[in-house]
Amino acid sequence: MSVMSRFGSLIPLGEVSYASTATTTSATRPSPATSTTRPSPTTSTARPSPPAATSSKPLQRSPTSPPHHDMASGLLDAMPGPPPKILPDGQPEAVDWSRSFSGMSTVPFSKESADVLLRPIPPEDIEIKPDGIVYLPEIKYRRILNRAFGPGGWGLAPRGETIVTPKSVNREYGLVVQGRLVSIARGEQQYFDPEGIPTATEGCKSNALMRCCKDLGIASELWDPVFIRGFMSKYSKEVWVEHVATKKKRKIVTKKGVEVKYPYKETSFA
Repeated sequence: MSVMSRFGSLIPLGEVSYASTATTTSATRPSPATSTTRPSPTTSTARPSPPAATSSKPLQRSPTSPPHHDMASGLLDAMPGPPPKILPDGQPEAVDWSRSFSGMSTVPFSKESADVLLRPIPPEDIEIKPDGIVYLPEIKYRRILNRAFGPGGWGLAPRGETIVTPKSVNREYGLVVQGRLVSIARGEQQYFDPEGIPTATEGCKSNALMRCCKDLGIASELWDPVFIRGFMSKYSKEVWVEHVATKKKRKIVTKKGVEVKYPYKETSFA
């Protein structure tokens, strides 16, 4: 049995039923592939985890790590200490010169002491380094202080810690004269081997003494460019020297009438 299609052709009835059924099925039932995807109840929206809480406590060093030393602690300026206490016998308590500024700029020195401090340095006492720097040996500063105030009338008091860096040593000192502070300076000295640190510590003290004496007017002409130019033109000379071991030649500045010392010997440029 057949039926007439809409296009005028005969179609068997079995094919019509099958086609219509397939069409109806496809129209009424959604394909599994076209089903709407819904989020599973167990699926949750991902949220960024909060940042880890940082502890305010400082990091603990391991027992095997070397101790940390604050190298800048000695650079802190010393604060003035409390006024000295009066002992029962009427004598004041010893002043802590590592902190105190007691007596600074209270009264000038006597005329006799000032004349000794401000006396011009004899040219024969002034030395010249090979690089052309003029200086006064440290022992000369001590002799001038002894003449001005007498042995025991002055002293150099340390202020702050000794700071040791990989190449140098430095420390602050105060010059105390007749029971009052008159100058403060920081001394420094280089060293090239750890075994030389004790010697560098003494050199640091001598350097601080020289700088403190500058405030008192001792050898102040050595910081005057006019004096230095006149002294160098009159008392210095440039010579070529040769190192005895390495045979290397270089030009140095020395004082007239002073022989070149070992390990150098005077030579010609050629």
